[in-house]
Amino acid sequence: MVISNLTYGYGLWWMVALNVAIFLIFAFSFTKPKTKRDWRSFGAFSAFIVALFTEMYGFPLTIYLFSGWLSNKFPQLDLYTHNSGHLWDTLIGWNFNPHFSPFHVLSIIFIAFGFLLLANSWRVLYIAQRKHNLASSGPYSYVRHPQYVGFITIMLGFLLQWPTLLTLAMFPILLIMYLRLAKIEERESQKIFENRYKEYMKKTPAFIPNHLNKEKEKK
Repeated sequence: MVISNLTYGYGLWWMVALNVAIFLIFAFSFTKPKTKRDWRSFGAFSAFIVALFTEMYGFPLTIYLFSGWLSNKFPQLDLYTHNSGHLWDTLIGWNFNPHFSPFHVLSIIFIAFGFLLLANSWRVLYIAQRKHNLASSGPYSYVRHPQYVGFITIMLGFLLQWPTLLTLAMFPILLIMYLRLAKIEERESQKIFENRYKEYMKKTPAFIPNHLNKEKEKK
């Protein structure tokens, strides 16, 4: 396959570096990792971001591996333009600007919500830690691990926008890792706060909010 330099939308390694730096600095400013567990969580998210932008602007490994199938299925598609990397749009036959597709719009909502959740969660946790209290207000009144939910939501947003083989493979692995980190965090919190944390666990779900938490807002 001959690739025209005029349409080739990759090899932009400065864009890879710039976007990785922007998103990781942004995430770091919201999470401010201190413990080994914090750094493990942030490191896993960082690996996802690096893998994502490497394919988004550097080398399109997923498109390259599926180029034969994509060429046969979508013969009119110029595979190596940047817009063709929005694979969900290609699969549903979206022929307009991919930045206005339902997947892209939903992606932006997920990413923005995830970063807002990280920011609000860190603020509540920081205040609670300074006072040696249990973080149970704000996002922590809805779920016990809002920062992990924030990271997961951001990754989901990027998967909606730019799916790749590597990030799709990494996502379930990272989910399992965050679940394990959450379990470790809960065991440590039970040792520190004892019955108070056990009561908190009974009232507040780990990752997915439920309607029962709304009752707390009415009291």
